Amino acid sequence: MNLDEVIKNSIIQNQAPIGFDEFMQLALYYPKLGYYRSGSEKFGEKGDFVTAPETSDLFGFCLAKQCAQVLKKTDDILEFGAGSGVLAAQILFELGRLDCLPKHYYILELSAELRHRQKQTIAKALPELLERVIWLDQLPQAFNGVVIANEVLDAMPAKRIIQKDKIFYELGVGIDQDTFNWQVKDQIIQKDTFKFPPLMSEGYTTEINQQAIAWIDSLYGALDNALILLIDYGMHRDEYFHPQRIDGTLRCYHQHKSSEDPFVNIGEQDITTSVNFSDIADQARLSGFKVSGYATQALFLISLGIDEYLLNETDENKRISLAQQVKQLVLPSAMGESFKVLALSKDRHVKLIGFKEQDLSYKL
Repeated sequence: MNLDEVIKNSIIQNQAPIGFDEFMQLALYYPKLGYYRSGSEKFGEKGDFVTAPETSDLFGFCLAKQCAQVLKKTDDILEFGAGSGVLAAQILFELGRLDCLPKHYYILELSAELRHRQKQTIAKALPELLERVIWLDQLPQAFNGVVIANEVLDAMPAKRIIQKDKIFYELGVGIDQDTFNWQVKDQIIQKDTFKFPPLMSEGYTTEINQQAIAWIDSLYGALDNALILLIDYGMHRDEYFHPQRIDGTLRCYHQHKSSEDPFVNIGEQDITTSVNFSDIADQARLSGFKVSGYATQALFLISLGIDEYLLNETDENKRISLAQQVKQLVLPSAMGESFKVLALSKDRHVKLIGFKEQDLSYKL
């Protein structure tokens, strides 16, 4: 049975359209067939999209400097969804150079194929540190240290909603003549954890992410004393629900080409929605976290001295190469402004150096 049939059977068994979040869950995470559960290459030039760590080691080096500011000798690092393992290798390498290695580097990864790739990456780059790396399949208890989630929230299944007659309804996935299509479901009841968009034009479509909200809340209970760094593409609420963003933020990526059609290449393309950082910050505060910083990726990296790595490189060819990498990470036309960094803290009262140049927390 292929993934299309699995999803169609789910709709038939439901005897009604399923929520888009359920469709997205099956398309991305169904065992052995979902996009993140299959063995296909996903990251880098051979995959479907390029992440910041795949773009340049300097991304991980800067992140390591932020970790080093708050890490204690008995602290650990926990990374969610570590992709190819490149970011973990970058952070461990730089923390070693800074003489600030964590006691353990935990990776919470549910994909067996990605776990294997991560082990290969770290073993090749830092064989002497591999014993510090521990893979988990659930949240640890009583964690102390730094939590890193790079491009994790955007991959959490989201609900789509559509405005009709001044009311928001859930937009589900149904079948028409054996083909997937959008179908309007029940009225969405506004809950305290969401601030819905104001009245928009008829047919205005957007997303809400209940799973991301629940994840933030569960994270608070698992941590004793920690700093959380959330890096993702997204925006604050006013931008997220902009009147001109009439089709929401849903995007699909296949072989470095983007589309807005989740019903093709199912299991072979990434499906993602942008992060509403205001929703995340609201839930974080409600759960008990302190919002310790919010900035564009560009100014976060500049605050951490990404330019210093260029200045310290003596080899002219390497410096030219690094300059191109830095441009990709910080220019507004690349990743610089579309990606944001949100810092949350629990019982860690430190003024973070990553937000020295910019802190947009007031916009959340």
